[in-house]
Amino acid sequence: MGCRICGSERPTAEALDFICGECLKAHPELGAETALKAHSRSRFPLPPSPPCTPGGLTCQVCGNRCQLGEGEVGFCGLRYCREGKLEQVAGTSRQGLLSFYFDPLPTNCVADWVCPGGTGAGFPRYAYRPGPEEGYKNLAVFLGACSFDCLYCQNSVYLRMTKKKAPLVSPEELVAAIDEKTACICFFGGDPSPQMPFVLQVARLARARARGRILRLCWETNGNFHPRYLDSMAELALESGGCIKFDLKAWSEDLHRLLAGVSNRQTLENFAYLARFIPQRPEPPLLVASTLLVPGYVGVEEVAAIARFLAELDPSIPYTLLAFFPHHLMRDLPLLSRREAEECYRAAREAGLTRVRLGNIHLLR
Repeated sequence: MGCRICGSERPTAEALDFICGECLKAHPELGAETALKAHSRSRFPLPPSPPCTPGGLTCQVCGNRCQLGEGEVGFCGLRYCREGKLEQVAGTSRQGLLSFYFDPLPTNCVADWVCPGGTGAGFPRYAYRPGPEEGYKNLAVFLGACSFDCLYCQNSVYLRMTKKKAPLVSPEELVAAIDEKTACICFFGGDPSPQMPFVLQVARLARARARGRILRLCWETNGNFHPRYLDSMAELALESGGCIKFDLKAWSEDLHRLLAGVSNRQTLENFAYLARFIPQRPEPPLLVASTLLVPGYVGVEEVAAIARFLAELDPSIPYTLLAFFPHHLMRDLPLLSRREAEECYRAAREAGLTRVRLGNIHLLR
């Protein structure tokens, strides 16, 4: 179906009222209206955008900094204002909303092509083997809330967890699952950003339980953290041999708001801040970036801009370009073509990055 603004045959998503990515960026006044409709989450129930009530209580957990008036719920659904106080359902140092399971290594992690679990990078200090850590496993912690609302979310099951406010787990219960074959922990979701007090408590308890053996701490995230948590994240990842994987959705702030529901400004600022720690441990890499290539919306122009941003920070930052799969509210879009994927790959290399990879190539048409 063609774009209702320019009439082009570029892929257009029903969730965005059949407007292509180029027209959405060119007409932000239309984009704001379209985005508000596309991001309606009343069935969960969650606000379509981060509340910003004048004089409201400001939440200081993620980068959205919701300002909540009496009775309002935060964008993540875990915090609300009641009788002039900020109440928290989960994401505190005592309780998290999550599920967890074990993945045998090497796994399908975004960073598996550069991390100790997938390659043995950093052996023997950070890896159990000089190659893939076969025989070991990753504790995958799926956090049941998010600070974004991506129209193409690949893990939208978190929304049902947010609505039910279950399952709730204590840090001690989660850490008790760790055994001698657990080589790493990955916090993902949903996203870790709305539950950072809980995640950091788990990370510290886990390192204490490891008693000096290898146990890497990793984050797979949209990067929308409150800046006050960045130093602790970097310290724990650096010391343990873990990595912090940012999913950079788009470069254009207008396009990002349309696709993810909020600005990408805090995410980019956080990535730039964490890049300062790269020289402290060049290998295995501390920071890894990825971008999902969304037909008609996130292509060569967005990838080139993101890649230039990364290359200016450090050209050795690993960058994975992921092939799109129709999901959630963008089930009507086509698969990505191999030609488009290869053009994006070349754009990232030409921007100066030395480590670029195409992922999910089995999804290319």
